[in-house]
Order: sequence, then C-alpha cells, then structure tokens
Amino acid sequence: MASTKTTTAAAIDHTRATKTRDNRRLMDLGIDGKVALVMGASKGIGRAIAAGLANEGAHVAIASRSLTRLALVATQIGATAFEHDSTNLDAVPSLIGAVTDALGPIEILVTNTGGPPASADPLGNPQQQWEDAYRTLVLAPVELIREVLPGMRERGFGRVVNVASSTVREPAGALILSNSHRAATLAAFKTLSREVAGSGVTLNTVLPGWIATDRLFELQGSEQAAEELARREVPVGRLGTPEELAAAAVFLCSARASYITGVALLVDGGMTRLI
Repeated sequence: MASTKTTTAAAIDHTRATKTRDNRRLMDLGIDGKVALVMGASKGIGRAIAAGLANEGAHVAIASRSLTRLALVATQIGATAFEHDSTNLDAVPSLIGAVTDALGPIEILVTNTGGPPASADPLGNPQQQWEDAYRTLVLAPVELIREVLPGMRERGFGRVVNVASSTVREPAGALILSNSHRAATLAAFKTLSREVAGSGVTLNTVLPGWIATDRLFELQGSEQAAEELARREVPVGRLGTPEELAAAAVFLCSARASYITGVALLVDGGMTRLI
C-alpha cells in the first residue's frame, strides 16, 4: 500500500492565524472549522475550490500526485498537502487516515480529477485508456466516498461535491472517454444522494463549461484560441474563471446548502442549450 506524505512546513499554522477571511465574508456558510479534503488541488479548479473553502474557515487538506507543487499551494492558501495518486485505489484508506490524523474527521469531500485523453475517432481509444478512465473518473471518487461516508452519516453532517463537465449534458465529439465515465459518476452520485439524504449528507456535482484551465487550453491548442472561441460561442462572451466555478462548489459544500442534494449544477456561461 502506498504511503501518504504530508508537508512539514510550519507555515500552515501561520497562514491559518493570518487569514483575513472574516473581513471578506458576505454570508456565513457555516463551515468554519470543518475539515475538507479537495482532490486534484495543485492547480486550476481544484486549487480554486480549496482556496475558497480555506477562506470560509475550513481546515483544508489538498491532494495530488505532485507534492512539490502542492506544498507551495498549501503555503499560499493555508492548507495541508498530501501526496496521492488517484489511480492507486489501494492507497485511499491511507490518505483518509493521514488526513484524519492530521486535521480530524473529513466533513467535506471534493472529488476532482483531470480529464482523460481526447480522440478525434470515438472508437480510436484503446481498451486500456477506457479502463484507466473508468478507474480515475468512477472508481477513484467512489472509493473516497466509501471511506468517508460512514463517518459523515454518524456525525449527521457531510458534503460531497464532484467536479465533472458540462459534456455530461451535451457530449463533446472528441471526449468520448470523459463523456461516458463522468456521466456514470453523475448517476452514482444521484443514486447515493437519495440513499443518505435523511442523514444530513448531500452529494452534488458541478458541471464546468469552458473554464480557463490548462486542460482547456490544451484541448483548444492555446490559451488565445480558447479565448477567441469563447468570445464567439459562449453567451456571456468569455471564458469562466476557476474562482467562478469554485464559488458554486463552495456553496454546495456549505451548511446553507442542506436542502440541495443530487443536483448537477452547470457553470458554463449559458453555453449549454438544454433546459
């Protein structure tokens, strides 16, 4: 079983003590002091969500494969970094145990995984890529939930938010792996949300559209190409920011969102045409 490493920097306590979050709040979201784990938080959407939760007073654990980059992010936003490879399902109990030992029982879980390879040919992806996508986009979040859900139900509070994609509503031609497996996870969240709805635990999904991330820039060829396409195609006339997506995710993690469960919330600037 893979070991889980954490940052040892003393900066964590310092950053918590010096946060100015109380001066920034417009609404008390009721998560001050809650323990949150955000996956894939070394950059982009995951980092923005982790920062948003930290600004609301949560004790945030962040995880990704690159501990070096993650340690810097942890210092910047006031979090604790844990090294974890989402493809290693056997390491999930070690990760949850390490976070619990360091910060306390996990009350908020954000499952966030980068997208699998794109392919111009919908049948061009080899079987191994299908299996890898299933492992990272379906099995990995389910294993994390399996570990934290019993404790959430016992304590009577839990928030689980998955970061998926607007392509589960309107599939993109080159993203068959993402379209298929993220849709499966969406169905799993809907099923689980009904099972635990009476115990104070919610499970929701955010569906980002064209958010300014490295993944989008790679898919579109460059940052400039993505921005130009967004000006033409997105009704609001621009790309979204990770912070705008994070605002929606953080609210779904809040105590105030206690009557919202099993939903998939589009954050796409009006691009998706479905009602």
